[in-house]
Amino acid sequence: MKNTLKLSLQELVFDNRFIDRLPADPVLKNSRRQVKNACFSFVEPTKVSNPSLVVASTEMLEELNLDKQLMHDDEFIQLFVGNKLLPGMSAYAMCYGGHQFGNWAGQLGDGRAIILGDVITQNNKRWSLQLKGAGPTPYSRTADGLAVLRSSLREFLCSEAMFHLGVPTTRALTLALTGEKVVRDMFYDGHLENELGAVVCRVAPSFTRFGNFQILSAQNDVNNLKKLLDYTIETDFPHLNLSDENSYLTWFKEVCTTTADMVIHWMRVGFVHGVMNTDNMSILGLTIDYGPYGWLEDYDPGWTPNTTDANGRRYRFENQSEIALWNLLQLAEAIYPLINDTAPLEKILQHYRDYYQQQWNNMMAAKLGFAHSSGEIEKLISKLFKLLEEIETDMTLFFRGLSELELVELDIMDDLILHGIFDKAWYRSEQVDEYYLTQFKSWLRSYKECAVASNLSELDRKQQMNKVNPKYVLRNYLAQQAIDKANEGDYSMVHELLDVLRKPYDDQPEKEIYSAKRPEWARHRAGCSMLSCSS
Repeated sequence: MKNTLKLSLQELVFDNRFIDRLPADPVLKNSRRQVKNACFSFVEPTKVSNPSLVVASTEMLEELNLDKQLMHDDEFIQLFVGNKLLPGMSAYAMCYGGHQFGNWAGQLGDGRAIILGDVITQNNKRWSLQLKGAGPTPYSRTADGLAVLRSSLREFLCSEAMFHLGVPTTRALTLALTGEKVVRDMFYDGHLENELGAVVCRVAPSFTRFGNFQILSAQNDVNNLKKLLDYTIETDFPHLNLSDENSYLTWFKEVCTTTADMVIHWMRVGFVHGVMNTDNMSILGLTIDYGPYGWLEDYDPGWTPNTTDANGRRYRFENQSEIALWNLLQLAEAIYPLINDTAPLEKILQHYRDYYQQQWNNMMAAKLGFAHSSGEIEKLISKLFKLLEEIETDMTLFFRGLSELELVELDIMDDLILHGIFDKAWYRSEQVDEYYLTQFKSWLRSYKECAVASNLSELDRKQQMNKVNPKYVLRNYLAQQAIDKANEGDYSMVHELLDVLRKPYDDQPEKEIYSAKRPEWARHRAGCSMLSCSS
């Protein structure tokens, strides 16, 4: 049962063990620089002129035991844009490195994110509060440390949408305007524009990334590398026994497993992260850093939402599990100085492959309504994806349509009935010719045979499918429409989208418009399909 006692902001309890136990950057001046032998730098958010709240997550307020009425208070807004700090807060930016698009980039760090502190809730959960877009830090390099409304809105909505989809994710508490303009070149084509400045308060049990370990290893700072790993196990993996001589390997195996679980969920709902750099990988297996992400519209395993990745397609949908493995390999190399033996690390990485494949098979079986996978079901899945690639088929709507299909009546269905069920998912109905329908109906008959062999009733099949196949996802064109309105001061679609995305698996007859496939006008419109890293 949830604790119903509500707190004021001043009653929040903060725990600063990260900065108490780990080495700090001794330089207090907020200037861009290379930071050595440190896990973080003290830095305060930049004050802004006229902040105003756009939206807050009532679920996250509940998690923090904060009264929802607080969001209407000026103190609440001032706090979550960085204009004030509460007693117990100690603001800092993390130091980390990373591989970007497969290349070592050296020091990166929180270039526009500032952690206010870790809240310990009444049920003893830890939630780290982080402001994104709150100004420059020592890790900002040549950037200004700020963020704009369009990217901040995407981050806020996607964080909460993923949570309700059941995907491991960081969360969002608030989105606020700063009252100031930020200059951005959205398409990197020399056309600068003044955009509305914004700050998102992100929330997670920990924001530690693979890159936090990589930077210390790259600096040959084994002493602090050990301190960071010990701290991480004690704080974020308290169920592990640090005194066990194999604790580091046990920890690494768990990171591999939770990372695999996260990617499986991405694949289940058709999500493409777009920027799976090692500095964007959470050690808790949480989706982090919502930049140029997207959901598959038509099923295209080679699609990436990132314009920067358009040529190489490193971060395409079908490659996400392999990129996760590659990133885990980089983490293994980072912690190698603490283990000095490649064999157990290689064994764990092989376990990732085996575990991922097993979970993938089970996940795909569930998407088709089956309780578990089998050889026949795996063949069925393989044939299905070949069919989905032949014509433009909306992945989300196809699986929801498939759950509505009455398999018992399949043998008497004519082509018009099939069109009636699947036209919502087919982008170009003219592609569905006689040859395709013949192939499709053959697959459906095989599907029916598997369902019969599994003693799967129509009701059980539909209920199982609708638990794992969402009807509503945050399509980029919907987010762009909400952004367009928000730029004009109208936040109604932001709130309506947030409300719909709270129940992504439910039929919401009055909200059908939000489940529709991407309209033709949005196929190539900026912000409605692929996105840039500009924010």
